[in-house]
Amino acid sequence: MEKLTMLYEGKAKKVFKTNDEKRYIVVYKDDATAFNGVKKGTIKDKGIVNNKMSALLFKILEEKGVPTHFEELLSDREMLVKAVEILPIEVIIRNMAAGSLSKRLGIEEGKELKETVLEFCYKNDELGDPMINDYHVYAMELATKEQVEIIKEYAFKVNEVLKVFFLERGLKLIDFKLEFGLYEGQVILADEISPDTCRLWDKETNKKMDKDRFRRDLGDVEEIYQEVLGRIHQ
Repeated sequence: MEKLTMLYEGKAKKVFKTNDEKRYIVVYKDDATAFNGVKKGTIKDKGIVNNKMSALLFKILEEKGVPTHFEELLSDREMLVKAVEILPIEVIIRNMAAGSLSKRLGIEEGKELKETVLEFCYKNDELGDPMINDYHVYAMELATKEQVEIIKEYAFKVNEVLKVFFLERGLKLIDFKLEFGLYEGQVILADEISPDTCRLWDKETNKKMDKDRFRRDLGDVEEIYQEVLGRIHQ
């Protein structure tokens, strides 16, 4: 597959056209950002960890009936994906209170939620990715009602699969962010699943094993990313 012109460069990835109009190549970067780009830095080999971890988890989710954009791992930092039209909606699944949920609602961080929470945010950097609900999605024509129902179904399925997968490897899945897109008219899972997009805590110690180590200056960021990759390959 031939890599052609760059279509897009985001905070963590670059997306390139290929000689197949239905395929893109995604290149994972070591750049790290937090607080909607206010804090910036670099995490050595983060791109390698996130690329390999995403590839593995996408394969597992495909086997469990969740369609994804993943096609093939091309190198340490590159993956071949379907040419998805990303929907401008971030989907957040929360199993335990942490981060913005704790701040916003005054719930103690680490408290297990009685029911899994699903949130939507409008993907717009200039606006700071504001939280929205289903009615905003329909009013702004970001997705149809049918698409939203499919997104919800897949998001809860991803949570069900990944909670078990991570727990078997000594990690608690606190919350995570997903993005979906349209491919040949169908809703499929896209973007990545990594310590950048998931809050993962050690099962025994509650040690933070994700990008919160960068956000909160907790140290050992590179080592923790490598440890998470090692655990999921057990």
